Amino acid sequence: MTTALGARPEHPAPPLVSRLTIAPHSGLPRRIDGAWWPHSADLVTELPELLGALPFDWPPITHATVSGPLWPALPGRLLVAGHVVRLRRIADRPGPDTICLVSHGNGRWDLLVIPPAAPEPEAIRIMAEMAGTTGLTPA
Repeated sequence: MTTALGARPEHPAPPLVSRLTIAPHSGLPRRIDGAWWPHSADLVTELPELLGALPFDWPPITHATVSGPLWPALPGRLLVAGHVVRLRRIADRPGPDTICLVSHGNGRWDLLVIPPAAPEPEAIRIMAEMAGTTGLTPA
């Protein structure tokens, strides 16, 4: 392959790194199980990345419920890694944006959603708190 003098060959951009923190396991019940900082407000793009980043021992997620105004468009279901995930929105729930991941017959996990446009220092602080605090519950 030849290139023009001074031109650099095009390389595909590396895949985005999932920004997810799961709170340490403990015997105490908690309202929030982790924090997720998506790259955009496009749930169709972001959800497969999130589900792919979950711990390997988690069962397949069958339902996802989002709350808050962050997600503008939401289909009723989405095919992710060969299985269907049903999607639902709760628009008028007070409190921070969250996503509830459900595995039918296995449990549920609630994640705090950090807005994609959040300043990096703030997002990193929230994720660090979630990683080190077993009882973190957003106000």
